[in-house]
Amino acid sequence: MKVLALNPPFHAGFSRSQRSPAVIKSGVMYYPIWLAYATGVLEQDGFTVKLLDAPADKLDLEAVLQIAEDFQPRLLVMDCSTPSIYNDVSVAAAIKARIPGLFVLIVGPHVSALPAESLQISRVVDAVARGEYDFTVRDAARWLDGGGEISSILGLSYLSADGTPVHNPDRPLIRDLDQLPFVSEVYKRHLKVENYFYSITQYPEVAIITGRGCPYQCTYCLWPQTLNGHGYRKRSVQNVADEFEFIARELPQVKEVFIEDDTLTVDQRRSIALAQELIRRGNRLPFTANSRADISYETLDWLHRAGLRLVCVGFESGDQAVLDRIKKKVRVEQFYEFRQAARKAGVMIHGCFMAGNPGETPRSLAKTLQLAKELDPDTAQFFPIMVYPGTEAYEWAVTNGRLSTTDFREWLTPDGLHRSLVNHDELSAEDLVKWCDRARLSFYLRPKFLAKKSWQVITRPGEAIRIVKAARTFVKYLFRPSLKDETHPKDTPVPLK
Repeated sequence: MKVLALNPPFHAGFSRSQRSPAVIKSGVMYYPIWLAYATGVLEQDGFTVKLLDAPADKLDLEAVLQIAEDFQPRLLVMDCSTPSIYNDVSVAAAIKARIPGLFVLIVGPHVSALPAESLQISRVVDAVARGEYDFTVRDAARWLDGGGEISSILGLSYLSADGTPVHNPDRPLIRDLDQLPFVSEVYKRHLKVENYFYSITQYPEVAIITGRGCPYQCTYCLWPQTLNGHGYRKRSVQNVADEFEFIARELPQVKEVFIEDDTLTVDQRRSIALAQELIRRGNRLPFTANSRADISYETLDWLHRAGLRLVCVGFESGDQAVLDRIKKKVRVEQFYEFRQAARKAGVMIHGCFMAGNPGETPRSLAKTLQLAKELDPDTAQFFPIMVYPGTEAYEWAVTNGRLSTTDFREWLTPDGLHRSLVNHDELSAEDLVKWCDRARLSFYLRPKFLAKKSWQVITRPGEAIRIVKAARTFVKYLFRPSLKDETHPKDTPVPLK
């Protein structure tokens, strides 16, 4: 049986499979990582699968329809996101119109959080896979191929004959992650790694997962609350090191690995053990990882010796009260301690800063920009809060009447950029977007920052490629307000410091 696994077309450059889907100003394009893992599981089970990433391949709807018609799948597994959900269902409808009898199974954080609502958008949708969907997709394919009953597929939601949503029992989270295929093997078979770009990594890179879930309870974080749960399930260090060797051998053009675990460094002992195994095997592939700001110098030092080049850290806010409200469980003082440890270890930092969390005010935003400048990470991103169904942040916004609308079509600007819809007593949603524009200008146009980047371009060829590639897209947006119908960000009264 044939299965089409599809990341459907939407805006040009739309990066759907990241935590906050949008067109990204630095040209970032994420791998369809969860869809790729599911593809690998299907292939392990003997199904013929075509993984198609329309945004990365720059394919419009007509091109996708032609590919689907030529392939003639029995099952369509399609990734969906909050801002694109209505577009995604319309894509499925167009494909189903060309292939009568096609079974449409939609996956992803949005539909996992809202399975009944997603099923009822259109009868073209036959089923929703909730949560971690690798084996739910496999079991659906087995059922369509003549095995078992639909009612026995754990984690599946579908409509009964009378249109009533049916939710099968939840599927337990995968405990043995070593049984999953290397996602890099799936990339090699189906995707072109040169189509993907993370502005914080050396180009080209591959993204892998070495552990799923996160024990922390940050209110805004998408994947732990909708897909992978609040626990850190880990692949063995031997299995991860084996994948590093596969990448080095089979994808020789790759310059870096991005470890996309929610937080690789949650288990510092395991991080050190992984570093030691990579060193023992003579790893030469640099890597980047997501990290919290409360890890030790020892952990950073071991990881750097194994190849860690940069850590992506969610600092979020410079105001302790805001950090406490979002359950960050970290102190502002620790950010400065972390910066010193990273510098001592030789690890660069990409800092993430968010505007609009509960309790945000103009004063707390000023503290956040001051923090960003004082930490002076290698790169920084400033983004307005985007709340998604299934997260505590979304429930807070809805319950407290903070959302401008619940029409998911409004989650992005007409260009596909992030648009916050969360309002505060002293700050409107538009204020948050404009503050991010101003903060970005204020951070990146500092003489100190410009001098540092110029020196990197001159002295570090690997960094130069990354910087120039990101700058080509980023500069286009840097001086242009995200909200075109608003005044230029410099005119906003929201203060900067």
